[in-house]
Amino acid sequence: MTTTLMRAARIHEYGDAGVIRYEAVPRPSPGPGEVLVRMAATSFNPSEVGLRAGYLKDMLDLTLPLTLGWDLAGTVAETGRGVTRWSPGDRVFGLVSGSAAEYAVASETELAAAPEGIPLAHAAAIPVAGLTAWQAVYEEAGIRAGQRVLVNGAGGGIGLFAVQLAKRAGATVTATASPRSREAVARLGPDEIVDYTAEPLPGGMDVVLNLAAVAPADAAALAPLGDLVITVATPVEAPNARHFVSRADPGQLAEMAALIDKGELVVEIAETHPLTASAELHRRAEAGEIRGKIIITF
Repeated sequence: MTTTLMRAARIHEYGDAGVIRYEAVPRPSPGPGEVLVRMAATSFNPSEVGLRAGYLKDMLDLTLPLTLGWDLAGTVAETGRGVTRWSPGDRVFGLVSGSAAEYAVASETELAAAPEGIPLAHAAAIPVAGLTAWQAVYEEAGIRAGQRVLVNGAGGGIGLFAVQLAKRAGATVTATASPRSREAVARLGPDEIVDYTAEPLPGGMDVVLNLAAVAPADAAALAPLGDLVITVATPVEAPNARHFVSRADPGQLAEMAALIDKGELVVEIAETHPLTASAELHRRAEAGEIRGKIIITF
């Protein structure tokens, strides 16, 4: 029997960006309750740098060799026994490990219907960044109308969603952005933009969302700026600060898809690259050269 192969970005060991390999590997088959998705795109997440370097090996249940990627957007190609939610041809997206490949297997319960109002590949920008922003704004911080919110790292993939969601909650939003990302951030409607490369960050906030990987000293300086600091990047060591890790939630993805289709949530794509650009994206991230959300298409 001939084995059907697919392309995948994988690591066989932890190390620098040079450990990423582009390999032809057997295409998986869906088991009971699973679907096989033909990938339209995945996306690059800065946290994958830590994964590749081995910093997350004690936090996650990982086995090498490992296929990279967490964001999935594609079309159902095949369904396993007992699947009732999806049929071949359905457009889906979700947070699924091992999605940096031409095909990926996911449980039928991990997926949501992709937004119809944007290209399918653009939906790959949503799962990790969108879920992190959604949970930071609505669950961890509980942002509500009338509050003053500082979004630190508004030009990143998470920040672009967080600005919109905080505004949707009725907050007055101050966003930090460098000159290179100011235009993209401004399109999302914050009340004020602060150039963190040239201006001090304002205080008097009800909530500070730290979405940027900053030096520990800079992280510590965030604590006095607000009553509550929620961070998904560099931990802030202070009594009023809390660090959290986002989780997969198809229900929240469905809510975001509905907002996108109603024109109430915008998906900003900064760059699009092929799978073979993965190692270079890792190098650029380590050099601080990544802005916004980058998708990887197949």
